[in-house]
Amino acid sequence: MKKKKVLLIYTGGTIGMVKNHLTGRLEPVDFDNLLSQIPALKKFNCRIDALFFSVPIDSSDAGPETWLKLIKLIEKHYEKYDGFVILHGTDTMAYSASALSFMIEDLQKPIVFTGSQLPLEMIRTDGKENLITSIEIASSDKAPKEVCIYFEDLLLRGNRTTKFSSEHFDAFKSPNFPPLAEAGVHIEYNPKFYLPANRKKTQFHKTVSDKIAVITFYPGIREDQVTGVLENENNKGIVLQTFGSGNIPNQDWLRRALDKAIQEGKLILNTTHCIDGGVEQGKYENSAILSEVGAISGLDISLEAAVTKMMFLLGTYSTAKAKRLLAEVLSGEMETNQ
Repeated sequence: MKKKKVLLIYTGGTIGMVKNHLTGRLEPVDFDNLLSQIPALKKFNCRIDALFFSVPIDSSDAGPETWLKLIKLIEKHYEKYDGFVILHGTDTMAYSASALSFMIEDLQKPIVFTGSQLPLEMIRTDGKENLITSIEIASSDKAPKEVCIYFEDLLLRGNRTTKFSSEHFDAFKSPNFPPLAEAGVHIEYNPKFYLPANRKKTQFHKTVSDKIAVITFYPGIREDQVTGVLENENNKGIVLQTFGSGNIPNQDWLRRALDKAIQEGKLILNTTHCIDGGVEQGKYENSAILSEVGAISGLDISLEAAVTKMMFLLGTYSTAKAKRLLAEVLSGEMETNQ
């Protein structure tokens, strides 16, 4: 059997940190030395190569530049490796995984994001198990050929995942989509949930737009707060986080402001505050408003996927095509049968 090859990319994050005993803060260290603490990696029947960001980043600083850097690295080494593992801080891991799921089109190999809640050097770290299992998955013929997140025994679709806890090892959840695999004594894969296989040539997109904004509704939100975002000429797309199944306050000024923005060619995507469930636009009068003005239903898409999908589409296609694709499923990020 041909020996598999996995590329490990370390961007930064808690997994590669040590505690500075003078300041009490966690700081990045030489990750290459930390890998020597995991002798189990040498037992894999695959070749593991590693690349490190020259300056590790806190995931709070991760954004479009980080995504483009990752995409360029993966494209450069795509033909040489059977799978990729990306070590990333947990705070924005779901954003980065979602972004790559859209920006790498027709992916034919597994890309697994992972990290940890405790640094690798600590005795009780979750990082060793997360890293070891992620590499095993990335080198397996049974793995899904898509962008995933592995954390605490679960392999989740990257663009269906959100960070749920800053305190527990099971930091990520995918409330609207089942796990792609579960790791116990054996790794049990769930291929019926995988994206459909295809033989198209993989495309690496390298343009995104930052001309988007998010409006989170809450009781008593002011008109100037909403219109300030909708009327900003730098905002070409706006993600709404609405109540329940997609409802907004039934206010004349809000209807007028949304209608004006859409008439000016801006894209409005309706998503819900709720972690579990999705938008059912038109179910209630207060969501029918959005259908009437031409807002797009985000169904059960996560905020992370909504933001990165809109950034990708507005940066890659015309506004008209971006609007059409925003309502379509591109990479398993939402269900259409709600």
